[in-house]
Amino acid sequence: MKQKKLIFWFVCILSFVMLCYMRAMPTIPQELYQVISIRDVVRLFPNKAEQVTKNTKLYIRQAKKRIKAIIEVDDKERTFANTAKVLDNVLGLSDLAIFENITELLEMVSPEKSIRDASHEALATIKAFLIDVMSNRKLYQAFKTYVDGNMQQEELSDEERYFIDEIMKKFKRNGLELADDELEQVKKLKKEIDELSLQFAKNIATDNRTITVSKDELAGLDDDFINTLKTSKDGEFILGVDYPTYFNVMENCTNSDTRKKLYLAFSNRAYPSNEQVLQNLLAKRDQLAKLLGFASYADFDLDDQMVQSLEQAQSFLDKLVKRAAGKEAQEFADLTQSLPDGVVLNEGKLLPWDSAFAKQHYKKQKFDIDEQKIAEYFPVEQTIEGLLAIYESFFSLRFEEVVVHKLWSNDVRALKVYDKATDQLLGYILMDLYPRANKYSHAANLTVVPTIFGKDNKPNVGISAIIANFPKAQGDKPPLFKRSDVSTFFHEFGHALHGLLGRTHMAKFSGTETKTDFVELPSQILEEWLWDKDMLKMISEHYQTGDTLSDDLIDRILATKHIETGFFVQRQAFLALLSLSYYLQGQEKDLQGIAKELHEKIMKNRVFIPEVHFYANFGHLPEYAAKYYGYLWSKVFALDIFAQVKKHGLLDPEIGSKYAHEVIGKGGSIDPNELLRKFLGREPNDEAFFADMGL
Repeated sequence: MKQKKLIFWFVCILSFVMLCYMRAMPTIPQELYQVISIRDVVRLFPNKAEQVTKNTKLYIRQAKKRIKAIIEVDDKERTFANTAKVLDNVLGLSDLAIFENITELLEMVSPEKSIRDASHEALATIKAFLIDVMSNRKLYQAFKTYVDGNMQQEELSDEERYFIDEIMKKFKRNGLELADDELEQVKKLKKEIDELSLQFAKNIATDNRTITVSKDELAGLDDDFINTLKTSKDGEFILGVDYPTYFNVMENCTNSDTRKKLYLAFSNRAYPSNEQVLQNLLAKRDQLAKLLGFASYADFDLDDQMVQSLEQAQSFLDKLVKRAAGKEAQEFADLTQSLPDGVVLNEGKLLPWDSAFAKQHYKKQKFDIDEQKIAEYFPVEQTIEGLLAIYESFFSLRFEEVVVHKLWSNDVRALKVYDKATDQLLGYILMDLYPRANKYSHAANLTVVPTIFGKDNKPNVGISAIIANFPKAQGDKPPLFKRSDVSTFFHEFGHALHGLLGRTHMAKFSGTETKTDFVELPSQILEEWLWDKDMLKMISEHYQTGDTLSDDLIDRILATKHIETGFFVQRQAFLALLSLSYYLQGQEKDLQGIAKELHEKIMKNRVFIPEVHFYANFGHLPEYAAKYYGYLWSKVFALDIFAQVKKHGLLDPEIGSKYAHEVIGKGGSIDPNELLRKFLGREPNDEAFFADMGL
């Protein structure tokens, strides 16, 4: 009896402990998109490689069942809900869709090689599966039967009809109107292309090459920076190719040999490993385009974009190159009138490792601008607070930083984003702002969980992640943003807000799921806030004195806006035309020859360096493919919209609400050309762009 009582009390105590433990456990969402608390956010991200692999298999099994269910619906019973909506959920909101975003992010940011490798494999597996989905004849036939039949009797919204149009185009672009053997070739090529694209990005991220220099060779760099550098066994200082190190050296080191050595190392990242990867990628995309009935991959890639055709994109870029030529020639004359010591023109041209250094010298001489001193007014913490205050006013939002642990790095910060009027939680923004070994080396935003309106017409809670590589704290100084860093943060935060505010009914239209040549508009427009005197006052605060930028210094900063806009347009047009040229007809490309020809044609005042193979680390070539022109294309429209916004005021919530609702709030659910016309009340034009660029 005594023993039974002991067992009874033991079971009671154990049950009580388990109950307390379960209550303390983070809530696990029924489905991955059903995020509510920060603990839900943390639970989304696997912390072991085995879990990545296990989840991938599980979520693919789930998705297969849903696809099978679509196909098995009786054709007479087909509706938008049981056919189109189910596929949209699989592609955009299912556990598989969310996990694809998660694995893409983890490969970019995880410090653990095993997790990065597992995420790389998982991402390749998921992408290959999704190719199979969109190449499934039975699924295509189910949709075609619905479109030709029951859809004609259904009352669908404009967004739903647009989704049907877009998905049917996507089926066609995946080869569903080809013969079986050709369809199999398309599927095979698309999978190989995805694998090559992932490998291209991985080779860039894992290239951690360095150079070593003596203390004397670091002349011009401040001691706080030098003291952060590691040293070799021989006592020399190690310079890496991370962005903060590279730009600091290029802009401030007075030793031209050091600048040259680091420039060559930085510009040759992922070379030669990506040489053949890129060649294979271009060849397979050319084969794919031919199979699908296009003359080149560039023609295929631009066919469903705002620009609509390769010819229009080339015409657009040619116009910009011609318009910028005179301005750039004057800029070059001004820049080279009084060069700093150690900078000598090479046959009348600037060497690339001297360009940034000469520009900083020119700004100091002409405008009394020292960017290193100005950075002291932008400590990261206070600057972010100022930036968030701008967003809160303009977009009528409220931000709240929340403590987060057990994500991939202790550097990660999390913000809750609320609608100020309703106090409704819109989503989370995760920020990973500082460089690490093997981390994605540029700046980017990724949507992890998209926001859509559910059955009750209420949106779920979204998640966006911002990745950057800003300078860390140096000596007694806190982390400081350079002005270019502030602009980068504004840009990526613009993408993040697009992701959270672009709430649609169809998951594949949510947030940044727009036409690629439109997607940069919401981020580029926010960069313009940094050329306004009141905004600079609002976000600046000296890390020691607490003073804001003086009126005189702000006036001098604003006076520098046009000092290199001609070269900016030239360089962006060069990169855009390079991406178009690589994807023109033909499977074999002279990568270096094409780059040299375009460089010498467009950027006539800069020396082309044959030893440089920067195309090996031109990370947009796989992802954006021929669409890099989209940066300039969307900037034209961004400045057109900004000109309208500025008339009302950069903190005006009324125009902010209109912009949020009619532009970014629509995600990709409306053709961007129509969206622009509606907001502007007219056809968009390039007048504001040329005025803003001083062209």
